[in-house]
Amino acid sequence: MFHRLGHFVVKRAWWVIIAWVIGSIALISLAPKMSASTDESEFLPKHYESIRAAVVQQDKFPAEFTPSAILMFERTDGGALTDADKADIAKITKGLTDKHIPLVEQVIPPMEGRTISQDGHYAMGMVSIDKTKMQTDEYLTAAKDVRDEGKELAKGTALKYQVGGQAAMGLDQKESSSATDAITMVATVVLIVVIVGVIFRGILVGWLPVLLSMFPMIAASGLIAFVTKLFDLKSSPIASAIDIVVILGVGTDYFLFLMFRYRERLRAGDDRKSAVANGVGRVGEAIASAAGAVTVAFAVLLLSELGMFTALGPALAISVVVTALASLTLTPALLAVIPAKATFWPGRKWMQEPEGARFHKLGRAVGRRPGLIALVSGGLLVVLSLAGLGYQGTFDMAKSMMPKDKESMVVMDAIGKGFSAGAADPTHVFLTTGTKAGGKLDPNALGGFGAKLGQVPGVATVQPGPKLSEDGTTADFVVMLKDSAASNAAIDTVTEVRTAAHAAAPAGSEALVSGTSSVYKDINLAMAHDYKLVFPVAGVLILLILGLQLRSVVAPWYLMASVGLGFAATLGATTVAFLKLGSESGLMFMLPIFIYLFVVAIGTDYNILIIARLREEAREGRSPREAAKEAVRHAGPTVAAAGFILAASFATFMLAGNVLFAELGFALAIGIVLAAFVMAMFFTPAITALLGKKAWWPGHGAMPEPGHEPVGEYEPQPVGRA
Repeated sequence: MFHRLGHFVVKRAWWVIIAWVIGSIALISLAPKMSASTDESEFLPKHYESIRAAVVQQDKFPAEFTPSAILMFERTDGGALTDADKADIAKITKGLTDKHIPLVEQVIPPMEGRTISQDGHYAMGMVSIDKTKMQTDEYLTAAKDVRDEGKELAKGTALKYQVGGQAAMGLDQKESSSATDAITMVATVVLIVVIVGVIFRGILVGWLPVLLSMFPMIAASGLIAFVTKLFDLKSSPIASAIDIVVILGVGTDYFLFLMFRYRERLRAGDDRKSAVANGVGRVGEAIASAAGAVTVAFAVLLLSELGMFTALGPALAISVVVTALASLTLTPALLAVIPAKATFWPGRKWMQEPEGARFHKLGRAVGRRPGLIALVSGGLLVVLSLAGLGYQGTFDMAKSMMPKDKESMVVMDAIGKGFSAGAADPTHVFLTTGTKAGGKLDPNALGGFGAKLGQVPGVATVQPGPKLSEDGTTADFVVMLKDSAASNAAIDTVTEVRTAAHAAAPAGSEALVSGTSSVYKDINLAMAHDYKLVFPVAGVLILLILGLQLRSVVAPWYLMASVGLGFAATLGATTVAFLKLGSESGLMFMLPIFIYLFVVAIGTDYNILIIARLREEAREGRSPREAAKEAVRHAGPTVAAAGFILAASFATFMLAGNVLFAELGFALAIGIVLAAFVMAMFFTPAITALLGKKAWWPGHGAMPEPGHEPVGEYEPQPVGRA
């Protein structure tokens, strides 16, 4: 199949290139516009308590004021607010109202005893912005206008005016994401150009994977937009940066898979076009299988209960499929029309295989002592895995996704200093008969219910006098937590609040807990569901892909076991780096899923490449140990180069300046290093050498005995000269 594909592409190279150019431009031109969601509650199914509570709030208290932005006032000299300062604050808030900023519905000034801190150093105003426009650019523009206009009004006073809250965080997050995308793109491109250029000692060859990635990047963006629109999926703000690295990183992997085979066939005497066709024929199945494993790992996120992942999974799956298709068609087409000397220029020794190369030595070591190699490499993975037992998750997305000096983050810290940390984002407990057969609530029972909530450890205050809905069926208890709404402590508190509220609800009524902490509690529950469903399903499907590709029952099991060890080792190394050696209180809650997806999926890529070469060498009559030696010798440089580039690409996330991308970059980089340089380079070939022909059961009958003619050799065709 792939031999025929290689010949088809070589013979119609220019038509293939033209088709990619026209198709990519058409897709991106016709694609609908997408917007990213920063509201975590939108990513949860409707049956979770926090979402049900939000529905009750919208139904029973549609006009209830919920701040979109927080105005923070303090003196520039750090002193207590004076009467003159309070008068200036009143003028500023009135001035904001008089500005009639589009989408701004209400500006509430600070109130003595409620939103002025006890020490008198901080005053907190609140702004309501039309929430129906939350996912639009206008919503963020309104937050920017509130920030800019307020600063202008504060000029000439002794006040420092800053804006925080949900809308301001969305604005700051958008700016941070844009910077992250730019940093990631530039750093990844530089890494690829330099490293690939050094490996092949050429200038053009260094730029080829970047140039070739532009077409799948454009085409995939268009397809993702169509799919997102068609199936009404959400778009995560971190998706774009990850998608850039996936396409550039995976695309470079597949480019290297083909380039090393292309150069190998040129060295074996093939002309340029035959070398391209031979390269596709020999490595095409490995690229397709590797892409299949990655695609499956991403696509199964459709089973997730979190909209963040149900949106991210298909997007990344589409990107990988398009990238793999480009690698099997566009890349060989371009290589077929560019003279080999131009591809590798100005290098002069690209046709000469170096003597005594390091991969020869590594291959000999694996072939001679597979037991020792397996013990050392496997032992390293086990030791790092044990470190993962100290893993602790955190849900504080705001602090993790933005630098601490962003204005909304500074405001969050000020709220924690001047008020309870949860004051800016209170929890709402709704006591309702609306979902029961009963009628109105008994007002006499409300005081006792509120008192029960106030007794929960971690609750700062419960505002007296709950608000009643117009029909008398629902009461809203505003609960201030001692800790920031996104902290683990607040999530633990809201768990206890739920327990107390459910138990204290009078007969005929139901208690539902709303708010950010409640949303994160439900995200935690959804993650537990995903761990139990998504991981096993992805594992089984990848196992089937490996079995079909290798025609073996045995090999896929130890390949998946090694990748599983790689996942645990990656989590362990990241735990040590950020929790043991670093000062973080926990790793981001979605990190294990990202590690699983990238380490399992892309780690399987490298295992597939090395095991495919092992099978090829075995089919040509070599003994298991000789096959391991030759596989490391020939496929080792590809795995090392691809692994190093992809690890370095993921490491560029650490330049973004926020905790989330620092953790993500480190984890994925170290995971790829372990997958390429420990699992694929040593552990997999060593185990295969130890198992011998048993590794290929029941397909070992297809392997010839020593002395037979090689199986599957694809003869060069006289279709052109280099």
